[in-house]
Amino acid sequence: MRSTGTDVDAGASAGADARRRRTVGDAVRLALRALVYAVVGGAALVAVATVVSVLGPVVALDLYTPAVAAWWTVFTAVVVQGVPFLLLGTVVSAAIAAFVPDRVFSRLLPRSPVLAVPVAGAAGVVLPGCECASVPVAGSLIRRGVAPAAALAFLLSAPAINPVVLVATSIAFPGQPAMVAARLVASLAAAVVMGWLWARFGRDEWLRPPERPATGEVAYGLGGFLAGLRHDFLHAGGFLVLGAGAAATFNIAVPRSVLDVFTGSAWLSVLLLAVLAVVLCVCSEADAFVAASLSGFSPTARLAFMVVGPMVDLKLIALQAGTFGRAFAVRFAPVTWVVAVASSALVGWWLL
Repeated sequence: MRSTGTDVDAGASAGADARRRRTVGDAVRLALRALVYAVVGGAALVAVATVVSVLGPVVALDLYTPAVAAWWTVFTAVVVQGVPFLLLGTVVSAAIAAFVPDRVFSRLLPRSPVLAVPVAGAAGVVLPGCECASVPVAGSLIRRGVAPAAALAFLLSAPAINPVVLVATSIAFPGQPAMVAARLVASLAAAVVMGWLWARFGRDEWLRPPERPATGEVAYGLGGFLAGLRHDFLHAGGFLVLGAGAAATFNIAVPRSVLDVFTGSAWLSVLLLAVLAVVLCVCSEADAFVAASLSGFSPTARLAFMVVGPMVDLKLIALQAGTFGRAFAVRFAPVTWVVAVASSALVGWWLL
């Protein structure tokens, strides 16, 4: 009898070891598959944009339409610039959905939306990405039960106050620490104000909560991560391309001579650069260098360009419409623009 019991125990132990080996093997295969999806997907989108950028000018020259060549150049620049950070955002979004329990967010954020908004806004400093990355991450936070007002504050602050952006700003404006401080204060203030405005006036029917695609039995772990990564990257990537096309169209449609009309007025220059920030769709990691090159404009106007751009631009509006619905985007984007401009003007008058 003892021998039989020993054999049974040994068989059970061997079966458990086999199951553990299968589990480890499945985990390794899923991890490798996730890596392949991320690398190949991003490389494919960059490759397509690169090929288009090469063929586009050639076709334009054949058709004797230089404007088309300029359109392709701007379009490719926006897409290639945004893809790496979009990929980063979708990876973070999928990881949050697959590996972070709901209780984590309830413990980190205060229960009151009024208090949760500034905490979430300040938390934007931990994500080294641009506005392309913040949209899918904010969508994932809302899916996991975070108050929309807090998630939206994070969406607006993350592209503008993370360390990469602040370091880039300090390099673009050497010897001007006030510009870095002004960008941090104005961006965070605008994000928090927008979060509070949504908490007070926002309606549930305006915001379409992003839905996690059906994944069968695998909703968490590496399987859920893979499903979320595929869904978010392909979904958000399409709207990134749409927004890039709109940005390229408006970019070549506005003549440069129009800029000279506004540089003489301090307030008009602020409004002009705030509008250009929406149209040009410059990534938040690079917009400081564009702003620094606009030496004919006042410091406050250049600050407005850097504050508005990461919060409201054409590709971001398209991403928001695709993620949260058109009813949300048509309300949220204009109000955000007004708040960002007002915040830039006040902080610029105070610090610059």
